[in-house]
Amino acid sequence: MKVTLLLASAAGLTVLGSAVQAADMPVKAKAIEYVKVCSLYGPGFYHIPGTDTCLRLGGYLRAWMEVDNVNMGLTPDYGAGGAQNRFSNGYTWRSRQSLDIDTRTATEYGTVRTFAQLIYQWTDATYSGLGNGTTAYSSIGGTTAPNNANPGAVAGGTLGVWFAFIQFAGFTMGEAISQFSTPWGDYPGNYNELPGASAWQPVNQFTYTADFGQGVTFSVSAQDQVQHDTTNIWNVSVASAAGIAAGSYGGNDVAGTAAPDLIAMVRVEQAWGLFQASFAAHDNHAAYYGGSEPTGHPDDKWGWAGQLALSIKNLPTGPGDSINMSGVYANGASRYVFNANMVSTFARYAATTLPGAYQSVGIGGISDSVFVAGSRQELTRTYGINGAFNHNWNPYWSTSVFGGYGSVHYDSIAKGYICGAFVANLALSSGVGGCNPNFSYATVGTKTAWTPVKNLTFVVEFDYSMLHQNYASGSTVVLPAQASIGKPAALYELKDQNSVAVQLLVQRNF
Repeated sequence: MKVTLLLASAAGLTVLGSAVQAADMPVKAKAIEYVKVCSLYGPGFYHIPGTDTCLRLGGYLRAWMEVDNVNMGLTPDYGAGGAQNRFSNGYTWRSRQSLDIDTRTATEYGTVRTFAQLIYQWTDATYSGLGNGTTAYSSIGGTTAPNNANPGAVAGGTLGVWFAFIQFAGFTMGEAISQFSTPWGDYPGNYNELPGASAWQPVNQFTYTADFGQGVTFSVSAQDQVQHDTTNIWNVSVASAAGIAAGSYGGNDVAGTAAPDLIAMVRVEQAWGLFQASFAAHDNHAAYYGGSEPTGHPDDKWGWAGQLALSIKNLPTGPGDSINMSGVYANGASRYVFNANMVSTFARYAATTLPGAYQSVGIGGISDSVFVAGSRQELTRTYGINGAFNHNWNPYWSTSVFGGYGSVHYDSIAKGYICGAFVANLALSSGVGGCNPNFSYATVGTKTAWTPVKNLTFVVEFDYSMLHQNYASGSTVVLPAQASIGKPAALYELKDQNSVAVQLLVQRNF
């Protein structure tokens, strides 16, 4: 009994001694997980510690100036830019920071990818007249502040989410480039917006893409039509003199969403270049003829657009040279020709030699459809082309020559609606017989870029635009006073207009 007790005591002391000794020893720290390079998805990806997800951060910073222009990336053909007076800017500045967040994870279903692009930018705007000898500053967000009353309101800073999508098993869900668009969108070799192509601008969508290999893919998509795919549905019954003077031929009577735009696209991408065919169906969904439900409404009317595009690489002119071009035809879906980054109303002023006229003006308006109270919608037909030749002189210098053209055509019924309002509101001198709201718009230009070191580029671009209208030669209109741009009520000659824009920018990619 005593022996057993002694043995038990000894064992207890041994365990206690071991515990005390262990307590005195330093504890081994958990191994630190270092960020490791992820080579599965190309350069710049790293494993997020503790996960099987790879992350890449990137983006760019751009400092950008427009000379003799109010409108960044657009020629001065509307608003204060089109007024060509003391409300027009001699220069407009923008600074932009882009942050790209790309994550990818390998799964049994393929790669799960998320991508977001966050944009932070600051843009100058211009002053608007108040009609009493004072002005107000209009920020990029559209707000105004009395002259000198709020110095902090000068210019405008904005935060934008340009991309935010998930890709999984062939599906793309979220805000991404429209499947109708080409890889270059409306930028075949330029920074200024060109007519004749759908925008390289993200839009909310649900897309499935089938990859057949050898560079052949087919996509079907439903995408949000709000803003991105809609110009105007004009109720001409409520057209006003002030609106028509700015290129708006009626009240914009777009209703709430009813159906997304439906897209189908096939693309063949090879070493020689790319071929793409796209189709879009667009529902024109108007609100009411008047201010309430009992006034009635026109039935919905579907429009459509089709595009063919071609890119040619490996040109004999030099390594990296390319030709990009596309052509679009639309009926009741004008945003696919005059892209979502462009305006849909034009009013450009210049001098005149016509006796009795104060100045000349070019007016043009783009719509998806028009109607008057009690009538159906009349779809607007548009078509256009654009393209560019891009040449590398050497590893540091490159030049692009580009152009774009878009044309707007109203059918005879729509012309009757618009011309009735045009004559009644602006006293068109040539009457209904001299009225034709059809017009075309074109831009040509050249861009030269210098890249002294990798990912740092300086650019200068020249753009020349032409607004051609079809009102009878020598026609005049009586425009109302437009206080915001300083134009008096007077007689104006309707005339084709031209404009020039110069862009200077520097961009650092990372």
